[in-house]
Amino acid sequence: MNTSPRVRLAQDLHDGIAQDLVALGYGVDALFADEKDEIKRASLRLLRLDITSLIEKVRLEIFDLRKENIHEDLIESHPIIKVELAKVFNEIIENILQHSEASALTLVISDNGIGGAQSIQSHHGLQGCEDRIRILEGEIEVGSDFTGTSVKISIPLRHI
Repeated sequence: MNTSPRVRLAQDLHDGIAQDLVALGYGVDALFADEKDEIKRASLRLLRLDITSLIEKVRLEIFDLRKENIHEDLIESHPIIKVELAKVFNEIIENILQHSEASALTLVISDNGIGGAQSIQSHHGLQGCEDRIRILEGEIEVGSDFTGTSVKISIPLRHI
């Protein structure tokens, strides 16, 4: 079978960097499980969240490289939505910081799914978000029931 250079690169990324990042994540998980100091646990949680983010970025690259027709309708692919929304949010936040003279930023994200979102001690997703918002001296509120989930993030903005 003749595979394209793009597919071969995707395979190399998957078998190399992606697997190494997953193994690194498992190592951090093991350190986290054994750590009793809450400050060190918070740092390990943030490190794990960063590793998870890197894994997702590599997966997105693999996904893009494996596409046969790169002119497909990208909106149908949720990884692309995450990447594009991250770019949009970064631009909006940058504009707020540079131009608005605001003293606070509030972001609300909600969905109409089945709910069930909650912060769980042994999971890093929402806990990592809470840790990051706390570093920014902000607050995060998560509401979740059978009508969906809503996340409200409020952070103070400091102008230098």
